[in-house]
Amino acid sequence: MAAGLASPLAPALSPAANAALASKNPNAISNAVAGRAAKAKTAGEDFEAVFLNSMFQQMFSGVGQGPFSGGNGASIWRSFLTDEYSKSFVKAGGIGIAAEVQRALLAQQEVR
Repeated sequence: MAAGLASPLAPALSPAANAALASKNPNAISNAVAGRAAKAKTAGEDFEAVFLNSMFQQMFSGVGQGPFSGGNGASIWRSFLTDEYSKSFVKAGGIGIAAEVQRALLAQQEVR
């Protein structure tokens, strides 16, 4: 993301931030902004994956109970399954939490 340009995933930079950025090396600034945006995106996706994993664990909590439950091994593999489900949901676009977390992280960095 170039300095000062708004994207749907990040808030627009303030005029003061644009002026401060214009006085410095543009290549270093754009790399720094892009690096922060990439880290914020990764953090948002990781947070959404953890949230979805928790939701899937609750969803599967009653599955497999009874005489044909599969034992302790089934519960361990079910945790792997929920982890993979959550990661695949995030890769497919998720439920919108990652984008909001990314916006919030970038906005907090802008305030500083």
